[in-house]
Amino acid sequence: MKLEGALYPWRFRVVIGLLALMVGAICWRIIDLQVVDRDFLKGQGDARSLRHIPIPAHRGLITDRNGEPLAVSTPVTTLWANPKEMQASKERWPQLAAALGQPPQQLIERLTQQANKEFIYLVRGLTPEQGQHVLDLKVPGVYGLEEFRRFYPAGDVTAHMVGFTDLDDHGREGVELAYDEWLAGVPGKRQVIKDRRGRLIKDIQVTKNAKAGKTLALSIDLRLQYLATRELRNAIAEQDAKAGSLVIMDVKTGEVLAMVNQPTYNPNNRRSMFPAAMRNRAIIDVFEPGSTVKPISMSAALQSGRWKPTDKVEVYPGSLQIGRYTIKDVSRSEGPILDLTGILINSSNVGMSKIAFDIGGEAIYRVMSQVGLGQYTGLGFPGERVGNLPNHREWRKAETATLSYGYGVSVTALQLVHAYAALANDGKMVPLSILKVDKAPEAVQAIPKETAETVQGMLQQVIEAPRGVFRAQVPFYHVAGKSGTARKATVGSKGYTENAYRSLFAGFGPMSDPRYAIVVVIDEPGKGGYFGGLVSAPVFSKVMSGTLRLMNVPPDNLPPPSTQQATVAPANGGRG
Repeated sequence: MKLEGALYPWRFRVVIGLLALMVGAICWRIIDLQVVDRDFLKGQGDARSLRHIPIPAHRGLITDRNGEPLAVSTPVTTLWANPKEMQASKERWPQLAAALGQPPQQLIERLTQQANKEFIYLVRGLTPEQGQHVLDLKVPGVYGLEEFRRFYPAGDVTAHMVGFTDLDDHGREGVELAYDEWLAGVPGKRQVIKDRRGRLIKDIQVTKNAKAGKTLALSIDLRLQYLATRELRNAIAEQDAKAGSLVIMDVKTGEVLAMVNQPTYNPNNRRSMFPAAMRNRAIIDVFEPGSTVKPISMSAALQSGRWKPTDKVEVYPGSLQIGRYTIKDVSRSEGPILDLTGILINSSNVGMSKIAFDIGGEAIYRVMSQVGLGQYTGLGFPGERVGNLPNHREWRKAETATLSYGYGVSVTALQLVHAYAALANDGKMVPLSILKVDKAPEAVQAIPKETAETVQGMLQQVIEAPRGVFRAQVPFYHVAGKSGTARKATVGSKGYTENAYRSLFAGFGPMSDPRYAIVVVIDEPGKGGYFGGLVSAPVFSKVMSGTLRLMNVPPDNLPPPSTQQATVAPANGGRG
């Protein structure tokens, strides 16, 4: 018994000591957390309540060369829900569906199926007023986000150039895609405190300011874009054609002043969009340019030094046999012998082929390559096609002939207008641009100046000569150009589609100081013929006339004063 009593105080002291150590450890931990390492508890608390909400940044403005807005960002409200939280207030769901304009049963099924999720979109892109109306209902689990939505003031007129963005405001077509990084803003951050249900308790501070996207000024002139759209649309309707493209270019600066296609689409209304209408045919569709490349081939002949404009070529009887191929002239020539200008006026395939045989296919290929046919334009535009400019190790007669009058080579409308711009600019090539250019870039002499000036005069005669393409004439201005008609190749096989043509016209003006080049492409016209001089030349005339007037270019083909007076007098004093 004495032994047990002696041991008891020792055990008691051990227990008391252990308890004291535990109390000391707890006290030290409290001091450590509250004083020494207080960031730990603060971090744990912040992790459960402190949140960073993104501050949306609007995309940069896209304008035309004169500052007219082509794409702007407008604030919208996106509504989202926490289905898990909403399960406790199912009686409010029909009221919410009515405010959203959705069938109640559809919304109920959706919230029921996704009951275990904590985030779903209810509706995106509402106006701030519409979004606030729904939020004012204070349905538990329904929240709003501030976002931006892209709006395109010019609608379908600039759709293929400007493109569009998706619901997340990322570029998906056109300039919106090509310059997405430049246009996209950098979102900011806002620090807030939320409760465990995700409700906002306190707005603390802005930790990072949103940075708006940069403005982008395009080279196009909205006035010319409207003009080109109207005339191309009218031509497509009148000719019952499948499609068409039209490009206007400033030959001095390389700026694309207008680029339009039909059919087109309205980027503000995505429900009516279909793939065929979304294609920017001016840079995506490749085609054989037909007779529109004869001036390029003629430039190669003059540049070779073996030919001059007064030289004659026998074209009788209007056909030429090369092995199993027969080259034919579509229209009857003025006579059995033509000079070089006459070959262009009459669009003689036979005459052009005989010149090509003399200088060789390599010489023609070289000049076509120098003026950008079948070459990458450098625009960086999404979906741009390069086309095809063949270069044979051995140029046989058939290949040489077809290249000289525009078959066996494929180009885009943009490449063709670039080539004609070089002719109009005294043989100098300037880089293409879809952005506004403040200073004319350096030019490269692709064709000798004397050769280009000679071809300019020849192409002026193509329009103004008695047998010329009179439908391309522009009142009060001298202009130059060449029509073309090309059969459409059958997709997926060799040969051409029966009764399927492209009607083309390419030209420039005014001849006193060539400034603007225009290319018109009409795909499969169905009424009144298919020749380029009949279908596309009138469109060129109207668009060039409007362009020169809108750009305040002085006329260079006014009638003599006596003629003007004689013309005006009956209009003022005549009766009937």
